[in-house]
Amino acid sequence: MENETLGQEIGVIVDYYSKVNAAGIELKSGDIKIGDKIRVKGHTTDFEQVVESIQLDNRPVEEANRGDSIGIKIKDKARKGDKVYKI
Repeated sequence: MENETLGQEIGVIVDYYSKVNAAGIELKSGDIKIGDKIRVKGHTTDFEQVVESIQLDNRPVEEANRGDSIGIKIKDKARKGDKVYKI
């Protein structure tokens, strides 16, 4: 699932919370940690950002792994089904 321009696909957006600018992400492969750079891409979504916080089971964590359902703050709107890449 490597793509030179997108990076490694690690998950998919399952929820977007506009009031707090956060997204629920289901990690399908790989891992994610604070400080990683990610790209969120979908039909009308395309932005990059550095991961500044991760929530797992409503608690802050430093990293998460494949199979986890996490929440992160995001800088732009995301939509259910958008792909998440680690770059």
